[in-house]
Amino acid sequence: MANHHNLSTTRAPHENPEKEPEDWTTGDEPMTGPQRSYLSTLCQEAGEEFNESLTKAEASKKIDELQRKTGRGASHGR
Repeated sequence: MANHHNLSTTRAPHENPEKEPEDWTTGDEPMTGPQRSYLSTLCQEAGEEFNESLTKAEASKKIDELQRKTGRGASHGR
């Protein structure tokens, strides 16, 4: 039982919101459905072409960039 106690103090990667997208273990996977939808909307608002082939990490970075450009989204202190 003592061995299981140590596991509870280990944080899963998704619990660290400050982790950079390029450091995500799943960052090279295709973007998620919600990312695709939101990024498409942001691209339309920003007058930019939507790239369907972005990875999760690339989509996250592009979303951050377009949020700044369009004034959408909350500031994350970056």
